[in-house]
Amino acid sequence: MAQPTNTQFAVGVHLLTLLAGDPGRWRDSQSLAVSPATNPAHVRRVLGRLRAAGLVRSQPGPHGGWMLTREAEAIDLSQVWIALNHEDPVLGVHVPQPDCEVGQRVHRNLLALDRRARDAMLAELTRTTVADVLREDAVAPTAVGV
Repeated sequence: MAQPTNTQFAVGVHLLTLLAGDPGRWRDSQSLAVSPATNPAHVRRVLGRLRAAGLVRSQPGPHGGWMLTREAEAIDLSQVWIALNHEDPVLGVHVPQPDCEVGQRVHRNLLALDRRARDAMLAELTRTTVADVLREDAVAPTAVGV
């Protein structure tokens, strides 16, 4: 199965869930990197963006690390998506040649579709919190069209 090229959202949710499972305790990037099978530098990059969004805080030093800034119930997954992806397109829209009329039309229409898809995705992500992800049965798939 093909892997997505950008896994920062999944890693970010994973890290926040790890922190939520151990509230009030500083966790270092080395220990956090084990569970999502990544490296501490990548963990720091992802958590740095989540810190800039106010979702985590950090403390340097031998007894420092990372911690949530609020309860896991107060962090929904749309906040995580926005912190890590900002306004990036979700459909991977390409940029056509400037003098190609068809390409420009396709580009405009795909950008509009991308905006609608992003809005729908964010609306769905808003319905799930980090606390939900921490619970074993909380994020069950729903039937299409229901």
